[in-house]
Amino acid sequence: MWGISLLSGDERGDVILLKFLRARGFRVSEAFTMLEKCLAWRKEFGAESIVDEELGFKELDVAYMHSYDKDGHPVCYNAYGVFKDREMYERIFGDDEKLKKFLKWRVQVLERGIKLLHFKPGGVNSIIQVTDLKDMPKRELRVASNQIISLFQDNYPELVARKVFINVPWYFSMLYGMFSLFLTQRTKSKFVIVREGNVAETLYKYIIRPENIPVQYGGLSRPGDSQDGVLKLAYEFTVKGGEKVNLEIDGIEAGATITWELVVGGWELDYATEFVPNAEKSYTIGI
Repeated sequence: MWGISLLSGDERGDVILLKFLRARGFRVSEAFTMLEKCLAWRKEFGAESIVDEELGFKELDVAYMHSYDKDGHPVCYNAYGVFKDREMYERIFGDDEKLKKFLKWRVQVLERGIKLLHFKPGGVNSIIQVTDLKDMPKRELRVASNQIISLFQDNYPELVARKVFINVPWYFSMLYGMFSLFLTQRTKSKFVIVREGNVAETLYKYIIRPENIPVQYGGLSRPGDSQDGVLKLAYEFTVKGGEKVNLEIDGIEAGATITWELVVGGWELDYATEFVPNAEKSYTIGI
């Protein structure tokens, strides 16, 4: 499974088996049955070879892996608001064959994320799921959502370290409050609910560094940022009400081009930029 033998004594195999045991409350017989069904499904579905298949959907940014959280977990973003457009919805989910192809692609995204895991004791063995509920057409996506959830629950146990819902409408919080009564404490500890307006602040504080968060969610990361091997550096700091904070960018050489971005999590603030030459009798220049 995922290129790892489960019977050779490989410690990576032990990590995988432990996930099935945890998913069934360490009831060995139930965990074994779950594993058998999962292996049969993977063979029938072609899950082991799906990573390299060309399934299309390149224009869809509805599910994608993007960078890592503060603990090194790969992060998968899900945003289905694009399907509020009826024409787009029909093009992707118009019939059973289209739905089946979409489900296969969604499994492919997850399988590619799993390739980034260590499967070692104490290593990074699970991913972060961030689901954007903004403009999500829940009724229309009910069938697809239920099938995705069922597939993942049955065949990918304990592979999500944390499930983050962002841009959550008020009624979702109420539904979750009732639904959570039936969840175990272990399961509830994985959920983070973020209302509209608090997305960037919550992601910064608890989960992901600013330079690893996509710009559409208040971060500094854009597609292709790491292709040239140069990653952005970000500094986090707290500014209290009425406080003034000075930040310095040192090591600027003559002829260099400097770009910067300022992202605020929480209240708005005013800022100014100035250039201070190191030559004697030079003047500070406001930018």
